[in-house]
Amino acid sequence: MSQLRPFHLAIPVKELEETRTFYNTTLNCSEGRSSDHWVDLDFYGHQLVLHISDQAQAENHNPVDGHAVPIPHFGVVLTMEDWKELADRLKKAAIEFIIEPYIRFEGEPGEQATMFFRDPSGNALEFKAFNNLDSLFAK
Repeated sequence: MSQLRPFHLAIPVKELEETRTFYNTTLNCSEGRSSDHWVDLDFYGHQLVLHISDQAQAENHNPVDGHAVPIPHFGVVLTMEDWKELADRLKKAAIEFIIEPYIRFEGEPGEQATMFFRDPSGNALEFKAFNNLDSLFAK
């Protein structure tokens, strides 16, 4: 298998400065190129671009492990140590969680730590971690 390559994702944001600050300070994403209408971010080694848009996205939910998981959402698989550190940082920053940090599928294949929250523009994010990354696609 070839080396994993970074993904590129462009998302709509309602207001650029507040959302940019959230990603820069709360999620520790460094900034790349930018203009008055968009910002490139280093999102844990991936390229995330914030684009100003006044178009609202419809959101749906899917039941997963007893929780209503927002769709669409995106995020990153972190190490367990980094996931715990981020969960603590978000709690201290009084971020409102859609789904509080917890262990999903406990004791089953694919057991994972997960949490969901929104950026200031309403985009849903999921950050997860596995004790064993080989469990990422476990059935």
